[in-house]
Amino acid sequence: MNWHNWIRQFHRWLSIAFTATVFANFVAMGLGESPGWVVYAPLLPLFLLLFTGLYMFVLPYATKWRSTRSVSAKA
Repeated sequence: MNWHNWIRQFHRWLSIAFTATVFANFVAMGLGESPGWVVYAPLLPLFLLLFTGLYMFVLPYATKWRSTRSVSAKA
């Protein structure tokens, strides 16, 4: 598995973890006062999702930029 596929798979698993922590947060709120670690638990997967998502968003543009740059450098 190459680097890009690993990040894509990691992003998918992070989305599952984020969804589970948000769900746990709502359940904890429904039961009463939530502990601080439950409230802030979704933040770590969220920030990791941000970075992996931005990487996957920029990847096609970077690949296109590199190919255009290498073609112009050869000419």
